[in-house]
Amino acid sequence: MIKILAILLLAVYISGSGVSTAKPPRAIVLWHGMGDSCCNPLSMGTIKELIEKHLGVGGYVHSLMIGNNIIEDTENGFFMNSNTQIEQACEKIAADPKLRNGYDAIGFSQGGQFLRAVAQRCGSAPNQPRMRNLISVGGQHQGVYGLPRCPGSSTICGAVRRLLNIGAYVEFVQNHLVQAEYWHDPLNEDEYKRSRSSWPTSTRSWLLMKPIKIISNFSIIWF
Repeated sequence: MIKILAILLLAVYISGSGVSTAKPPRAIVLWHGMGDSCCNPLSMGTIKELIEKHLGVGGYVHSLMIGNNIIEDTENGFFMNSNTQIEQACEKIAADPKLRNGYDAIGFSQGGQFLRAVAQRCGSAPNQPRMRNLISVGGQHQGVYGLPRCPGSSTICGAVRRLLNIGAYVEFVQNHLVQAEYWHDPLNEDEYKRSRSSWPTSTRSWLLMKPIKIISNFSIIWF
């Protein structure tokens, strides 16, 4: 299944961007979803290797790790404020010399909207390489309401649910729980728009359909 997904993403990347298969191929940046990490051999690690294989000689894939190790990367997907994560991602992308000529990005689950934020918030900065194309796989661009299948440990998922029960729009919860930052209560739209969401206004879900001028293509895969 992972191999099929990797090949599908590569096909979308090539056809959607008009990229030639001539060498050297463009670089790709990946950002994992909630409960995962940059280098999990059962998920992102395998996808990274398969995409590199199909890119061929010179192909390069940077799978973003937020933190100093895989454990921190996984935990930060739940508890590090998204603004801080996006700032760190921008710094890592700018510091990678293999991305200096531009790159294409693929985000999984919340990694999809985080990469959208990267494009909108720092993509036009002078020191930032250009994000040419973005593919979002299962991103929650319209927010979430509920957490039925939390992929993390029972301890982490229990803490997440307790914080959401306190109130997803409470400032303390907003500052300490990533999923609360894009929590979207469809039964209380006004409160959602009035909330002190720490998710940046420029990337809030109701602005989804506005074009991201600095990238060429934005493809969304829903499931």
